[in-house]
Amino acid sequence: MDKPSNGILVLNGGSSSVRFAFYDVQNPNAAEASGKLDRIGMHGTVFRHTMQGKASCTEPVSGFADRKQALHYLLDWLEEHGILTNARIIGHRVVHGMGCTHPVLLTAKRLGQFRKQVFYAPDHLPSELDMIEWCFDRCPDVPQVACFDTAFHANLPFVAQRFALPRHYGDSGIRRYGFHGLSYSFLMETLEEKYGPRQASGRVILAHLGSGASLAAVHHRQCVDTSMGMTPAGGLVMGTRSGDLDPGLMLYFLQHEQLKPSELNDLINHGSGLLGVSGTTSDMRDLLQMEPTDSRAKEAIALFCYQARKWTGAFAAALNGLDSLVFSGGIGEHCAVVRSRICEGLGYLGVRLDERRNAADDEIISSPDSDVMVYVLPTDEERMIARQACRLVCDEMDQNKGES
Repeated sequence: MDKPSNGILVLNGGSSSVRFAFYDVQNPNAAEASGKLDRIGMHGTVFRHTMQGKASCTEPVSGFADRKQALHYLLDWLEEHGILTNARIIGHRVVHGMGCTHPVLLTAKRLGQFRKQVFYAPDHLPSELDMIEWCFDRCPDVPQVACFDTAFHANLPFVAQRFALPRHYGDSGIRRYGFHGLSYSFLMETLEEKYGPRQASGRVILAHLGSGASLAAVHHRQCVDTSMGMTPAGGLVMGTRSGDLDPGLMLYFLQHEQLKPSELNDLINHGSGLLGVSGTTSDMRDLLQMEPTDSRAKEAIALFCYQARKWTGAFAAALNGLDSLVFSGGIGEHCAVVRSRICEGLGYLGVRLDERRNAADDEIISSPDSDVMVYVLPTDEERMIARQACRLVCDEMDQNKGES
């Protein structure tokens, strides 16, 4: 950093990427520095970053064997460039709230409690909790805040939340939690800021489509259903995750294929989805380039679009209609052909695209005669984390002042 700053550092680990952003505490809406390690675990890993409004810099980096190596690389870079030194608050995206419905200040005790519950999201929580612990080691006096992806879905109605299992399982926490909640919170705030409270209060389907993908049905600003379940493996086809499967398949894999639990986890979370169907890659950008000459790539894209369209129809039924459809995430924001194919066949809901606007990635891509507004809204989980972390720490400080 060129100068000291009273800042908020945000760390956000995704399925195949790790993002960071640095904000001034007085303005947690405009990042002073930001970056992304992209394509972790794939060929062509790159690190893109921008410092204090300068031109974006892209650095090819050697491939990482796992997310742990990528996280260490990022922390070393942040320390080298003075960002860790200038952080006064560190906000983390934590994929599973494990019962928490609001952001929380992190302590060693709370971190230990979370360690006992990593089974909720075994492919995300260990590395996220490791990142928090490493930040405690490097910045022991800096308050750290966990912001949860599940919080947005905390008040799902019973029929959306419960699985049809014996009641004691549901009572013990086996239920639909939903994810991508930080993205959905940001999109709903953006929808209201730009298009007014009436639009935000209507019947809205939010489609966060990326390496991890899910949909959420929202009415009166409350989530009424979402595609992911107890873990981030459920719902739509994703980059390397299967999405929903027949439960009997689990028995088949365990009994007839004789897979160990670790092998079954690897199959469902790392060897399936677009990667499994195509046999080549989990990246939609690569698949679209391969589609004209590779039938398996074509089938993987078709399966992804079909399932997204099917879930959209199901959620329109749950909402008793549809007023707004919002695309976001890496695929949702940048793949016009995918948006177009998802919307094909949704005419009965009143969805009609303006293909010129769609091809240009405009913010509104529905045609003037469409009964449903269709948006392309960039999500910003880092900004949402910065806002939530700043609110929590400032509230804590005000409370402590009042008590003293």
